[in-house]
Amino acid sequence: MTKTILMEKYPIFELEISKNETKYKSVDEIIEYFKSKIEAHPAVAYIATFDHYSHTKGLSDGSIAPEILDAKNIIFCFGKELPKPHVMSIRPRSIGVAEFKESFFIGFMEAPNPAANDAMESWAKGLIA
Repeated sequence: MTKTILMEKYPIFELEISKNETKYKSVDEIIEYFKSKIEAHPAVAYIATFDHYSHTKGLSDGSIAPEILDAKNIIFCFGKELPKPHVMSIRPRSIGVAEFKESFFIGFMEAPNPAANDAMESWAKGLIA
């Protein structure tokens, strides 16, 4: 997993997995894997799955890089504490999954809670067979 700064301000974690490194065959299978991890975690709530690819493709001015075959986000919340309303500005969490011809891309923005980052990183690395 690599930590980078996207667009000079967003700290993200990203992992590209070759299709021969994982048993998962599609974005949907990977999303279901993440959903099972979310539902098994006592402090995490599943919210939704967003079909980013279909949404963007359906826009009259939508643009998708030709190498992206599919793209979805799974949205959830590590909501163990709500010490002040300001933290809602940085919630919920999302993990993006994109498919390429030979690989899958997994990415998420760094959370302020180290335990949340550790969980998401562990989940992502768990995709590798």
